[in-house]
Amino acid sequence: MPRTVKGRVTAAGVALAGLSVLPALAVVSSAGDQVPHGTRVLGVDIGGLTEPAARGRLDGALRERLQRPITVRAGSRSTSLAPRDAGLTLDGAATVKAAMRGRFNPLDIMDRALGGKEIEPRVKVDRARLEAASGRLNHAIGTPAREGRIVFRGTTPQAVLPRDGTGVDPRTAAQRIQAAYLTADSVTLPVGPLRPRASAEAVRQALAGPARTAVSAPVLLVAGKERLTVPPATFARHLRFVPDGAGTLRPQVDGARLTAALGARVRRLEQPAKDATYKIERGAPRLVSSREGRAIDRGRLGEAFAPAVTSPEPRRVTVPLKVAKPRVTTEEAKRLGIKEKISTFTTRHPCCAPRVKNIQTIAGILDGHLVKPGETFSLNGIVGKRDRARGFVEAPMILRGRYVNDVGGGISQFATTMFNAVFFGGLQDVQHTPHSYYISRYPAGRESTVSYPQPDFRWRNDSPHGVLVDTGYTSTSITVTFWGTKRYDIESQSSARYGIKGFESKTDPAPDCIPMPGAEGFKIDVWRIFKQNGKVVRRQRFHTVYLPEPRITCEREGDSTTR
Repeated sequence: MPRTVKGRVTAAGVALAGLSVLPALAVVSSAGDQVPHGTRVLGVDIGGLTEPAARGRLDGALRERLQRPITVRAGSRSTSLAPRDAGLTLDGAATVKAAMRGRFNPLDIMDRALGGKEIEPRVKVDRARLEAASGRLNHAIGTPAREGRIVFRGTTPQAVLPRDGTGVDPRTAAQRIQAAYLTADSVTLPVGPLRPRASAEAVRQALAGPARTAVSAPVLLVAGKERLTVPPATFARHLRFVPDGAGTLRPQVDGARLTAALGARVRRLEQPAKDATYKIERGAPRLVSSREGRAIDRGRLGEAFAPAVTSPEPRRVTVPLKVAKPRVTTEEAKRLGIKEKISTFTTRHPCCAPRVKNIQTIAGILDGHLVKPGETFSLNGIVGKRDRARGFVEAPMILRGRYVNDVGGGISQFATTMFNAVFFGGLQDVQHTPHSYYISRYPAGRESTVSYPQPDFRWRNDSPHGVLVDTGYTSTSITVTFWGTKRYDIESQSSARYGIKGFESKTDPAPDCIPMPGAEGFKIDVWRIFKQNGKVVRRQRFHTVYLPEPRITCEREGDSTTR
């Protein structure tokens, strides 16, 4: 009888408990588009939230934890590894979806009703980064094995023999680091011997055979009808033999470096893409269509070249090519709004000096260049380092307060001319550097120097339309004109010169001395006034300080010269 009473009481208790849970079940399972109430991830409650809101809460609440470095220990050494460097991060979307899956499961509903449910976080893994980070661990906590290889000094192959190391197995490390992320602050890895992938004997065999064969004859590159012979002295610098994973060595060629080593010769195998542009004819812009080109696929060139160096003669490689896309296509150019002149400026110079050749050369390079809306024009970025190969010559430039000769000297006059086209075109000045000394052929306070790599001259096309750079020159002048869609009428106002400082005179006996005439230093302010429909909409101030230019007299064996 007591047993029966107890049984009835127990049954009644369960029934009452069940009845008390029923309302909770109804609440927990009621919202189909929300994470079930009581759901937690790493202690963060995301119950009752929609999926986007739950992801946002996890990102905010776990931000510090997600970025916390993992301490990696191996033997007596340790290092720290940032999750981002290891390619590990929380997969918030997958984690929240996992939390949503059980919202209609009666057992999961009961779990949450009786205290909630902890969801294991899902981790997004960049496998390549994780394996790379694991492979680098031995540089910090071990002694990496040295792989055997063959390198070339000139055309002579030299063996680098393999050597055992001590450290952690990268695959084991990757598995344990991934498992520890978000669940532990540290991981301990076993230490053991690290073996090279190829033996010393394999290296010696490659040295005696394939490596010597590799530099025994040239390789012929073929691209359509074009041919280019590459001698061993050129390609050997970019060739090595490395383990192939099967116990032997294979040739490996750095295609990008080989292409660079071939220099201008490689252009015979390529056809540059042609940007769409505009030609100015009868005072109006005419569209010139773009054209796709072909370029060497530098990444695949090495793969194609490597097998040839161990093949019988004649060695022939079909160059892997890819389509070279124009920077500006015909369709893009049509939408740029190139329809009218927006500014033009001319500066003048004496005829026939070497600097004039440089001014005209850079004008030719930039003529027809299109600057897209929002794009920043960088003179150095587009033209690059001035060199003789493209026609630049030595001419004077200012360096550390003195005139010196340099290839490309004098192109600051082009930069100044373009700066004024930018100024009167109402475009955004990003970087311009006035000369340290005032040069009388330029408008005071409205000029710019340029050198490579700095100072650069940069401006931004902050209009919704394109800008066409149109250059022209005579023997005594350079003109830069911008075409596009005019937005502003620009006026320039200048202050009087102030803060005037006199110059000093010096003599210089150096054989490379270039005389300087001397000029006062001063300060000046220039305002750019933007107008639309006759009304001033903006004013911009340019403040310039010019240093006094010393008078330099060159003394050479009794001769004194001042310019």
